[in-house]
Amino acid sequence: MKIVDAHIHLWNLDENYYPWLSDGDRPSVVSDFSSLRRNYLVTDFIKDRAGLDVVAAVHIQAEHDPRDHLRETRWLQGIADNAIAQGIPQAIVGNADLAAGDAVALLEAHCAFRNVRGIRQALHRRLDEVPPYDPLLDPAFRGKFHLLGKYGLSFDLQFFPQQGAEVEALVRQHPAVQFILTHAGMPLWRDAERLALWRRSMVRLAQYPNVATKISGFGMWDGAWSAKSIEPVVQLAIENFSCARCMMASNFPVEGIGKSYADVWRIYAEYFAAWSEAERQALFCDNALRYYRIEPDGPGTCAAIESGPSKE
Repeated sequence: MKIVDAHIHLWNLDENYYPWLSDGDRPSVVSDFSSLRRNYLVTDFIKDRAGLDVVAAVHIQAEHDPRDHLRETRWLQGIADNAIAQGIPQAIVGNADLAAGDAVALLEAHCAFRNVRGIRQALHRRLDEVPPYDPLLDPAFRGKFHLLGKYGLSFDLQFFPQQGAEVEALVRQHPAVQFILTHAGMPLWRDAERLALWRRSMVRLAQYPNVATKISGFGMWDGAWSAKSIEPVVQLAIENFSCARCMMASNFPVEGIGKSYADVWRIYAEYFAAWSEAERQALFCDNALRYYRIEPDGPGTCAAIESGPSKE
């Protein structure tokens, strides 16, 4: 079975600065990430994927130095252009602060790199500041969000349950932007109230054709996850988004805290073993190719040349 991994990270702590990894005292949705404080290079990923037919991978920004969002993208494109990387990452989702004064220039600079496909600005990232900052409530962020549609960039959507209503409003106001939910909306919490908010967001966001979701990230809330334990999340995602708007991802190396790369895909394969070949091909390969606009046999073209959400 061919695989397009819709969510991976690479980092080099010797060359780049990642505050959450380098400083060691930053808050994170990952509870114990001490084992991640080491380089994870494309050669490590290639070694981890050995034995699996991973034909492409999407790199999601790894919370690189917020003072220089472009540096990570430049570094990643350099990796992809090196023959040793075998084209990885075929798609790059960079970081940007859309409320910043230089947002237009930064988006244009990102689009100059041919593998760039989208942006992830984690909407929950600064909620713990004093006072808390929520970009969804910032007129500057909301006022510039349309630029993603202008440049043909998708938006990897990552938020906390209490932000659900504002997220839905953002999606409704920007039908020309392709939104891709990170890790099935991240049901990180076990309390009934926040799980109910998560379910509500998943159901409501699925009503919008410009929203898709990744099925991934299970280790962030369940280190012992299995094909049986993930059923409630997978079932909710596919019942609402359908096989046409879901895609599988490893979240490696973060998922590597508790599982090997092969284990992640073995569990997914076990869960979907009885599904049709067409359904599995869509979930494991074709949807990610389509949403991140990756050519099956090459790096694709600049995201800026084609606007609007992917069509089913």
